[in-house]
Amino acid sequence: MEHHEQPEPLSPAELAAVRRSAANGRLAMTRRTLLRAGSAMAVAAGGLGALGACGIPPAGRTDAGRSTDHSRAEKRLNFSNWTEYMDVSDNGKRHPTLDAFTRRSGIAVKYTEDINDNDEFFGKVQAQLAAGQDTGRDLIVLTDWMCARMISLGWIQKLDTANLPHAYANLAPQFRDPAWDPGRAHSYVWQGIPALIAYNKKATGGRKVDSVSQLLEDPRLKGRVGFLSEMRDSVGLTLLDMGKSPEDVTADDFDAAIARLQKGVDAKQIRRFTGNDYTTDLDKGDLAACVAWAGDIVQLQSDNPDIEYVIPKSGYMTSTDNLMVPNKARHKQNAERLIDYFYEPKVAARLAAYINYVCPVDGVRDELAKIDKKAADNPLILPDKEMAARSHSFRALNAKESKEFAQKFSDLTGA
Repeated sequence: MEHHEQPEPLSPAELAAVRRSAANGRLAMTRRTLLRAGSAMAVAAGGLGALGACGIPPAGRTDAGRSTDHSRAEKRLNFSNWTEYMDVSDNGKRHPTLDAFTRRSGIAVKYTEDINDNDEFFGKVQAQLAAGQDTGRDLIVLTDWMCARMISLGWIQKLDTANLPHAYANLAPQFRDPAWDPGRAHSYVWQGIPALIAYNKKATGGRKVDSVSQLLEDPRLKGRVGFLSEMRDSVGLTLLDMGKSPEDVTADDFDAAIARLQKGVDAKQIRRFTGNDYTTDLDKGDLAACVAWAGDIVQLQSDNPDIEYVIPKSGYMTSTDNLMVPNKARHKQNAERLIDYFYEPKVAARLAAYINYVCPVDGVRDELAKIDKKAADNPLILPDKEMAARSHSFRALNAKESKEFAQKFSDLTGA
């Protein structure tokens, strides 16, 4: 029996989270530039009225999006991605890996940076997908929880493994079987985004900060601690510190984590909840320690030797941005060929050297070392097996849970 979730309006707390994310969330101000955040917020604001809540029932309607594939006759594809999420030539006008793909395959790629926020993009394409219409996009990149939502709605096509030999062989084990897309039937990872603990050793007096407990309880850090405004990362790390599993979080577990964070707020241990703007405070030492995203830390460390990071013994949170083919795409096979191309180690290495997030491709180390040995040796870009084993992800939430959890987190942060 198929289950088709009907999109619901976002609650005020969820709308506030969208605005935070668009203004200074995880993907608004990293990737080598801070200049596009204002325009991203302006774009996002226009789509707020159409947004839906996130609910994850079993996926259904998997055949509804099939359409005639024009790939053989039309050697092109349309690829939508986030800003600053592709390698760029020195003059800033070309994308070398995409150019190389076109030279090899003869497939022209129209590359558009029109994804600024998961919910904003959902609002942009929701009406077309719900009506069974082509969005004009053959390949999109969205974060795991939104991928889960769109797969559950039956809006994403199953991928043909025959067209994905490199992707199938080289996908890193830690990303192979997410609960929201078993066996990667509909998606492949673009990049991984770890959330961990970072500190400024000058601001801590040389002391190491290695746990959420220390963030919340060490009096020497009082008033100089930051947590992220992304619920899944801050609450997820707190759950892990409490011995709870984010993959199986219950409402009671969530409430206990919120209560623990609230205690840190009330005691003024936590200075604030931040988006990417924590990077400036951490760099200056105004924040002594905080929950941080790995891609930011790689970039901060290149300029400030006092910035350190720690993978807590209890584990860390990882989300993923993922490549998917939406329903009614005209060039599905061409899109699959591009997905597979990015799983070739030489290509993946070029991308990893530019982006500095977790590369999901096994066998890339030697190729990356030829380009940037420091990056190849950085576990924030290429996690070793021990680090990968300590990675956790927040389970998919249904619509009711999403609203309730978002409201409780909003009450905590004062957003």
